[in-house]
Amino acid sequence: MPSYFKEPTHRSQAWLRAVASLPCVVCMKDGPSQAAHINHRGKGMAMKAPDVWTFPMCPQCHQEFDQGRSYTKEERRELADTWVLMTILNLASQGKVVPK
Repeated sequence: MPSYFKEPTHRSQAWLRAVASLPCVVCMKDGPSQAAHINHRGKGMAMKAPDVWTFPMCPQCHQEFDQGRSYTKEERRELADTWVLMTILNLASQGKVVPK
């Protein structure tokens, strides 16, 4: 992978709060949501992906997604990528994040 794709891990409590303010991407239940990190990009041993690669999940759906057997590995990856993009779109369309 080219070096310009390797970004430092970015952390932002403001981003995580904004993501958690959205309804769960699985069951659409309003709050409390958690900002769930994707588990397949930019992650290594004891490391989480950058905070921008998160999506809102209620605690029950988050646990099932991370530890359950409802999804295959490939399904988890495809869903997580889609949910990250949906989350960014929702945050931007609601004015919760704005470009600098």
